[in-house]
Amino acid sequence: MSVLWFLGRRLLAAVPTIVLLSLVTFLIIKAPPGDYADTLRTQLINQGGASVADADAMARAFRAEHGLDDPVLLQYVHWIEGIVTRGDFGFSYAANRPVADIVAERLGPTLLLALTSHLLATALGIGLGVLAAMRAGRWVDSALNLFAFIGMTTPRFLLALIALYVLVFQFDVASVGSFQSARYVGAPWSWGRFADLVGHVWPAILIAAWGGIAYSMRVMRGNLLDVLNAQYVETARAKGLSPARVIWRHAVPNALHPLVAYQGVALPYMVTGEIEVAIVFGLATVGPAIVGAMAVGDVFVAATFMLVLAITLILGNILADLGLALLDPRIRLEGRKA
Repeated sequence: MSVLWFLGRRLLAAVPTIVLLSLVTFLIIKAPPGDYADTLRTQLINQGGASVADADAMARAFRAEHGLDDPVLLQYVHWIEGIVTRGDFGFSYAANRPVADIVAERLGPTLLLALTSHLLATALGIGLGVLAAMRAGRWVDSALNLFAFIGMTTPRFLLALIALYVLVFQFDVASVGSFQSARYVGAPWSWGRFADLVGHVWPAILIAAWGGIAYSMRVMRGNLLDVLNAQYVETARAKGLSPARVIWRHAVPNALHPLVAYQGVALPYMVTGEIEVAIVFGLATVGPAIVGAMAVGDVFVAATFMLVLAITLILGNILADLGLALLDPRIRLEGRKA
């Protein structure tokens, strides 16, 4: 019952945070001068389909039709009102389709990449961190620390470029830049389609997870080394418990606290981090959609995706708090007394 109360309290507190984040995000997106009408005007002039005067008139008419001349706060209110009352996230001027369709199309592949990368980074990072701590000062520890240093300092776009070059020019891999082969697009799910999906996305997943593996390993190694010197661990050893039981039953759970708290920002980090990888590999995910929308002033696409990322961040923190509460009952009880 206390867990449900804890979760309900955090969900209730998240509502005003989401509203504030959506407002700030919308204002930031609208802050730069220009809008999609300016992009439309430039396209008309460059294509030679209209004179400068006609293009200016069309841009003014477009702004009047779509309310782009309204005050920014009024535009925000109309956007939020559509979301709350009708589930309408606005209209994409560039794609000429509802924003909800674009979100539904790109959010699934993005979460697939982000969640898989996150789970891989967490599992491998914890395992390598335990291994490094148990071999502290030896060559295994030095090699893993070097791996973590490279993983945390190398830009992911550089790794993606290197991987793209190697796959295409060294191994003649043609399945780069999409999630499925042409024969599986629209086909029902099967083991063949799943294997084809894995064959397409594994480079992007590994690159997106690289930094997370390095970070989790470093944190786990440092925390576990501290915990192994704690008095209760020495007591467990003195009782004659096996080294494996001491580590996995007593030391590792207490070393996990910072990593559990990190999960609150890890998933949004993976979602936004796939932007670089997705752009290099040409994958149809959230990242390229945000960049493209910002470039042409397609405000509702950019604002909606940023709102989704904000909600992901808040939900991630709530799940991290819930994980900490389950791992350490004192957190749950302190929250209830507050």
